[in-house]
Amino acid sequence: MRQIDVNSDLGEGFGPYRIAPDAELMPLITSANIACGGHAGDPEVMCETIDLAAENSVRIGAHIGFPDRAGFGRRPMPMTHRELELMTVTQLGALQGVARLRGRTLTHFNFHGALGNLSFADADVAKTLLRAVKAVDPALTFIGLPDTEATRAAEALGLPVIRSFLADRGYSAPGRLAPRGAEGALIHDPEAVRERVAETLATGMLRLTTGEMVPMEVDSVLVHSDTPSALELAHAIRAGIADSGCSIAPYAA
Repeated sequence: MRQIDVNSDLGEGFGPYRIAPDAELMPLITSANIACGGHAGDPEVMCETIDLAAENSVRIGAHIGFPDRAGFGRRPMPMTHRELELMTVTQLGALQGVARLRGRTLTHFNFHGALGNLSFADADVAKTLLRAVKAVDPALTFIGLPDTEATRAAEALGLPVIRSFLADRGYSAPGRLAPRGAEGALIHDPEAVRERVAETLATGMLRLTTGEMVPMEVDSVLVHSDTPSALELAHAIRAGIADSGCSIAPYAA
């Protein structure tokens, strides 16, 4: 039976603030992408999230984003390639340090929000970010959207790649998420998400916001933890995976 990973971006609070039900979501996923202090997260939240993942036998990875807490990393930031490189290794190194303190090892990484979107579309930015990660730990797996510059850069650098599907987001083209303000960009109905997951996994085809069907390979499905209905969506995603005839398991390391 084909196995599908379920990943989620977690640890996105800071100080006394929490924005997602991490404790309730953790048993429903197999891979946690933990904020590293850029768009969200701090040492205490990183430690708390790493321990929570250990209690639930969930793999941990770095969720790297622009250092823009007020905008939650969803606003583009003009940065030089040198700044992007140093930002990446600093965030990755911070989470690695806390993980080692807690006796855990990072297995993967991905990029958040505006940084992720930029890496998907800009080949030079993608190469800069992926080279920086490889310099720190060449064994890390990249969890990213297929048909993007970031995935192509990771493959060219010899980094393992897991192709992720954002089931509650509309796609305007292969490897391109529809802008958040566009019609069909956000899918809130859990039943619609369930059907979308089942259809995409069973057929290997993704339905775009235009209605067109395009090929898409999927190894993992993302749960957006900061969505108000995150728990319902997580259950819907798991149900959709089962409906497709696949099982849920961590990606092959």
